[in-house]
Amino acid sequence: MSYAMAAALQAALHARLSGDLVLSEAVGGAIHDAAPPADPRGTHVLIGAEEALDRSDRTGGGAEHRLVISVVSDAAGFLQAKAAAGRISDLLAGADLTLSRGRLVGLWFDRAEAKRERGGRVRRIDLRFRARVEDD
Repeated sequence: MSYAMAAALQAALHARLSGDLVLSEAVGGAIHDAAPPADPRGTHVLIGAEEALDRSDRTGGGAEHRLVISVVSDAAGFLQAKAAAGRISDLLAGADLTLSRGRLVGLWFDRAEAKRERGGRVRRIDLRFRARVEDD
């Protein structure tokens, strides 16, 4: 197994998301790999948790990364969060990202879950993706 491309994958995801003017405007540039403040204001995108599974073969190291990208918002209702989540899905599903190490074989949308948190004051949408990477 190779976890060596995890940082390169995260950097490429962050670059793709933060480089999109539509998404950046929708969330005020708040695209992070760390949680927002305990009481977030506005809408934030979080590149979050991941699970990596070995997908190495005779030709070299590889992994499948199951990752979560979240939209967290204090806006009334889910509309703003869903618009941002939809844009993220459009930007990432099937994207051809360039990694600083290795290569992205594929990036697929898996599922999403929308929920209320903190007594209904915060909306959260967790988008789950699968990324297959191979080391060069």
